[in-house]
Amino acid sequence: MRDSPDRSAARRRMVLKGLALAPLGLAGPRLAHAHEERALSFRHTHTDERLRIVYFERGKYVPDSLARIDRLLRDFRTGDVHPIEPRLLDTVFALGAACGGGTFEIISGFRSSRTNALLRSTGGGGVAKQSLHMDGRALDVRLVGCDTARLRDAAIALGRGGVGYYRASDFVHLDTGRPRTWG
Repeated sequence: MRDSPDRSAARRRMVLKGLALAPLGLAGPRLAHAHEERALSFRHTHTDERLRIVYFERGKYVPDSLARIDRLLRDFRTGDVHPIEPRLLDTVFALGAACGGGTFEIISGFRSSRTNALLRSTGGGGVAKQSLHMDGRALDVRLVGCDTARLRDAAIALGRGGVGYYRASDFVHLDTGRPRTWG
């Protein structure tokens, strides 16, 4: 039985999309379903703290795990802790799945308004006045074993929020704001 022209075109688009995403490692991995366990592995580059944790299981976020993640991703300059948006963690999880997993190195997590102002005043041209870091909605990361340009491309392909690429500093900014790219 032959496919209709519409089904054939749809199938071709799906195959082409898969071929386009294959070099990024995005065509193969299956991202978590609503009830699958989600785990992340982090190392904070400024404090050398490490955390490997299941933050979502049995269809729910795990409150104690979220609190431990919030603590790790605190403003390391002031010690201030702020909730990290779970959608951001889901983006990091999806990005890890797309890139083959591993440990995310945290360059910057939550930033207090005081730290944000300090970074802006000391030549932080890439520091936004109303940074989403101050709302727990942004992270600056690397993925161990993954080139940051590839990480950036995979993050853009996910289409979830902002993606900034800082080649000279070797990290990718991820946030839950409107989809946009820079760098």
